[in-house]
Amino acid sequence: MPREELPRPTPGVLRLAALFVGAGALHFLKPQGFDRIVPPGLPLPARTATLLSGAAEIAGGLGLLHPATRPAARLGLLALLVAVFPANVYMAQETQQFQPLPAWVLWARLPLQPLLMWAVWRTGRTGK
Repeated sequence: MPREELPRPTPGVLRLAALFVGAGALHFLKPQGFDRIVPPGLPLPARTATLLSGAAEIAGGLGLLHPATRPAARLGLLALLVAVFPANVYMAQETQQFQPLPAWVLWARLPLQPLLMWAVWRTGRTGK
C-alpha cells in the first residue's frame, strides 16, 4: 500500500520556523544578551529563563514544520510570546540599560509582538 505524502511546509511556515529556531539557537550561542533582558523579580535565574525560552523557541519552530505537530507548536509559541512580552516592556522602560540601541527601537518592538503572534496563529492552523 503506498504511503500518503505529507504536504510540504509553505514558504511562510518555513520562514517562521527558521525565525524561531534561529532565535532559539542564539539563546544558547550568545545567552548574555538574553540574560540582560530578563526582568528583575522573575522567580528563576536569568540564565535559566534564557535557556528555557530558547529551548521553547527551537521546539516550537521545529514543531511548525510537521502538520501533526503544528497545532501544538502554535499554542506553545503563542504562550511563549505572551510569557516573554514582559522582557520587551522591560527593555522599553529601561532604555538606558540597553544602549546603544535607541529608545525608539526598543519601543517599536512592542507592537511587533502582536504581529508575530498573529503570524504564529495563522501559520499554526491545522491544514495550513
